[in-house]
Amino acid sequence: MMGFTRAVLAAATLSALAACVDLNGASDNNTLVLGAAFQSVPVGFSANSNSFDPTGDLGEAFMPRDLGAGVGMHGGGRGDNRQGGGPGPNGERGHGFGDGGLRGLLMGGGLGPDFSGMVGFGRGRGRGPFGRFDLPDACTFSETTGRVTCPEFDKRGLTVNVSYAFKDADGDAQPAFDTTSTNSVNIKTAVEGTKEHRDGLVTTTVSHTSDRTVAGLAPGSEERTVDGIASAREESEGTRDGIAFTALREAADTTDGVVIPIVEGRPTIPSAGTVIRRMKVTITKEGEDPVTRFRREKITFDGTNVVKIEITQDDVTKNCTLTLPGKNLVCEE
Repeated sequence: MMGFTRAVLAAATLSALAACVDLNGASDNNTLVLGAAFQSVPVGFSANSNSFDPTGDLGEAFMPRDLGAGVGMHGGGRGDNRQGGGPGPNGERGHGFGDGGLRGLLMGGGLGPDFSGMVGFGRGRGRGPFGRFDLPDACTFSETTGRVTCPEFDKRGLTVNVSYAFKDADGDAQPAFDTTSTNSVNIKTAVEGTKEHRDGLVTTTVSHTSDRTVAGLAPGSEERTVDGIASAREESEGTRDGIAFTALREAADTTDGVVIPIVEGRPTIPSAGTVIRRMKVTITKEGEDPVTRFRREKITFDGTNVVKIEITQDDVTKNCTLTLPGKNLVCEE
């Protein structure tokens, strides 16, 4: 399996390097340019149920950079890899959006392991994709609501609240997950809080929610179906490079009818369904008009390991593919 994974990754990388034109129109044997504001997810969003890889949560909000000079935006360590003087791709200076970035990748760290065929079924592998529900003992079940509510907890300085609804095949509520009879689980999560940047000059407020249902968990089921929505809001305010600013990053994630075939002993890639991920970033310098960038990714599963992805970045749309379990996009010219 490791050899197969390495081969697929190598092939995907070579294909990406041989492919298309980027969204800014510069043909240099690269795929889509992923600006630094879109390389990670809003801080704390990994505590929610969404399609983004958890590594995309860097533990810090992103910060505009060189607001007075005009290049780059970075956050939590994944900065612009082509920083320097000069205007951005549209001749802009000082907005915090530079002309650099990573190329040929999905935003926010890519797809999470449950969506990308990295989680398997069988002994020693747990209960497979979307199948782990490890609740603390202090969670309580309500006969009235049919939900299990867990105590709020702290994650990187943010407050997280989670509740579950476990049901058997007849739709009856259960007080806990039962490996012999639970067929569906609904998970609702909320993340709230305020974080101060390490330089003490910027404060970030976050508010995230998610609502996911996983069905087909009962023994004997041949597939699992996943549906859910998630949203994130990360708003920063303070001073950078001696300039007062606000930066708003909003993300949304919709999982619609994603089907996971149950194949004992090996990971499986979704055979049907779509995932739509959206992110919008707005930077406002004091006394100036806001500047906004947008990206949308529609991921369609069809039963093969070559996933179709439609990407819209600002006002340009491209059709791409992603060969799982790799991470490199190949897009039309």
